[in-house]
Amino acid sequence: MSETEAETDAALAKRAVRGEDHAFSLLMRRHKGKLYGFVRRYAGDSDAAFEVVQETFVSAWKALGRYDASRPFAVWLRAIALNKCRDRGRRQTVRRLIFGEVDPESAEAQRQADPSPGADETLIGRDQRDTLAGAIARLPQKLKEPLLLTYFDDLSQQEAGQLLGISAKAVETRVYRARRRLAEQLGVDES
Repeated sequence: MSETEAETDAALAKRAVRGEDHAFSLLMRRHKGKLYGFVRRYAGDSDAAFEVVQETFVSAWKALGRYDASRPFAVWLRAIALNKCRDRGRRQTVRRLIFGEVDPESAEAQRQADPSPGADETLIGRDQRDTLAGAIARLPQKLKEPLLLTYFDDLSQQEAGQLLGISAKAVETRVYRARRRLAEQLGVDES
């Protein structure tokens, strides 16, 4: 393990605040994979997730001086990403209200990947993952966020509650409701 790999996130953040761009690059490299996974599950779209991750790192760079080194850097990044996901959702809602649903013949719709599986994507596992990802993306924000943070990102209910500004018990309740809603959407008996 190299010296930079052993260096803590807090130490790298401190170096980045002092102007060492390479230190922030190391932080990005260290966290981009898991952050992308979180945002991808939230957004349900890989292109949107890529954009949100970029926006998250830009915002993190700008706010790095306010990072509290006593908190895990990954949780701080997720808080920023969560806000970016929420912002994106609000923008989409406004666009839908103004422009209506996307016309399937529009340039925007044509850029979207065809959701129907092709010959090379006939594996049942992939279809099931896509179905689950779509169902998660359709969950209301207050149910989706605790589910993603605890189930997929392995945060404790306490950590997720702190990030979301709610109690650990509220996280537990919302995760339970999210799982029930997913089971209903997917036609799965959860008994």
